[in-house]
Amino acid sequence: MELRPGYKQTEMGVIPENWDVIPLAELCHSIMDGTHFTPKYVSQGIPFYSVENITADDFTNTKFISEEEHTLLIKRCKPERGDILMTRITAGVLGDTRIIDWDVNASVYVSLALLKPNGNVVPEYLYRYSRSASFRADIEKRGLVNATPKKINMRDIGAVPVPVPKSREEQRAIAMALSNMDAFLDGLVRLIAKKRDLKQATMQQLLTGRTRLTGFTGEWETKTLGELFDFGGGYSASRDQLSTEGHCYLHYGDIHGSTKTFVDTSADYHDIPKLDIPLSSVSSKSLLDDGDVVFVDASEDDEGTSRHIVVVNKDKIPFISGLHTIVAKGKTDELKHEYRRYCFQTKAIRDQFRFYAVGTKVSGISKTNIPKLTMPVPPYAEQAAIADVLADMDTELTALEQRLAKTRDLKQAMMQELLTGKTRLVAAEVAHA
Repeated sequence: MELRPGYKQTEMGVIPENWDVIPLAELCHSIMDGTHFTPKYVSQGIPFYSVENITADDFTNTKFISEEEHTLLIKRCKPERGDILMTRITAGVLGDTRIIDWDVNASVYVSLALLKPNGNVVPEYLYRYSRSASFRADIEKRGLVNATPKKINMRDIGAVPVPVPKSREEQRAIAMALSNMDAFLDGLVRLIAKKRDLKQATMQQLLTGRTRLTGFTGEWETKTLGELFDFGGGYSASRDQLSTEGHCYLHYGDIHGSTKTFVDTSADYHDIPKLDIPLSSVSSKSLLDDGDVVFVDASEDDEGTSRHIVVVNKDKIPFISGLHTIVAKGKTDELKHEYRRYCFQTKAIRDQFRFYAVGTKVSGISKTNIPKLTMPVPPYAEQAAIADVLADMDTELTALEQRLAKTRDLKQAMMQELLTGKTRLVAAEVAHA
């Protein structure tokens, strides 16, 4: 294949002629790991960085060591502004990095590598490249990914190749463009978090009657779930039995993992796992109809005991509720189907689930106890109005989450273009300077 003018073929593929492929070791004064022994932690003192700080992207919540131990440790490994921290022993992402862009006085654990960029590269550019898929792939290739936890030896890190523009101006331009994209993404993440908090606060007000929508007055009834629903169990099948063939099957793990409080058998049909069995072998109590509420009966934490999902099944598609589920089928029409998507999310309901939950390592609620739970029931018209308000908030959140996903994809595409030189941000004559 003929190369574009001004480009050359390298071990890393095609890059601009005025770029070089340089081993990581030649871009750093040093590459070292942190201390190989666990120091004595203290309640207050000098921050001690580990993998958890990178994983959580939080360097304010750290363990601490004494000033005396810190003085000993930094003789070998002293982090400074402009250095890069990288996970080298972890059960998570091997080669995950963060740049130290603050004045720092801290020590580093052996699970991290400390990279000190030299004059051959702008530190922010090296950091941005270290966040690329190419860098991660090289780290994984050199790492012992089958070990528990995964690790990469210090001698192997320096061999990772890095494409580097000769022009420091071009390095800075690339770093700045990607930094601006990160700032935009962070802003979206914060906005989504703010909108979620607002929705939670609104639910607590509207679903408890503390705040009433315009035009609605009067007392609400209090009902037990046993008065509102009949309860049954699901059909037991393991995840290994599920495939893309057969009837829709609701696995309890998919309720725990869902970010939504409802599943639509028509809209979500292709994403719902299938179980290939005759329907005649399934109890009618385990077949899900429009408006049914499905609760999990087991969770590894108390918060998960109230996890549930509401079924939207207007086309009456066969849908089997699975292992570790409790199916709630309405006895009456007192609860509007759309209202059911929200009314079980109040703090009062969650507290009742935790109260009745049993178990130590795994918490669960039984079909005997769940009917005892109580909830306020507003008039039908008020339920509809409340559900409309909350549905509008959900629509806005969904749009923001889709925008976030598309922006993340755009950032990945930008990284691929900018960090390989396919797209240039400075004029060619400047890049050659």
